[in-house]
Amino acid sequence: MTRKNQFWKGMLLGALAGGAISLLDKPTREAMKENVQKTSGKVAYIVRNPGEIADKVKGTAAKIKTTFEQVSEDISYITDKVEELKELTPQVTNILKESKEAFTDSEEADHIDEVLGEGVKIK
Repeated sequence: MTRKNQFWKGMLLGALAGGAISLLDKPTREAMKENVQKTSGKVAYIVRNPGEIADKVKGTAAKIKTTFEQVSEDISYITDKVEELKELTPQVTNILKESKEAFTDSEEADHIDEVLGEGVKIK
């Protein structure tokens, strides 16, 4: 277990040393200074206005919930329509079969075959 603690300690020290060395570069130092100022300003605002932040989070959560419910309803509607089509397709095919039988020796039978497609032949 001692080795594991040494490993993490070494990782932390290495990260700190790498960070310190990277700050020797002036543009990096300036960018870090700017980022720290922005972040500290945001943190200070959050500390001063926790209620506003909580309201924003609640509002966002409500929007997400509403969107999720809407998508769920849409999926349910589409699923219902697909089921209706599955039930309707055999009925339409049967109607076309009956129509073809009524016009067996006429041009309408050939037309029904064309409507159904070449892969579907009514016999």
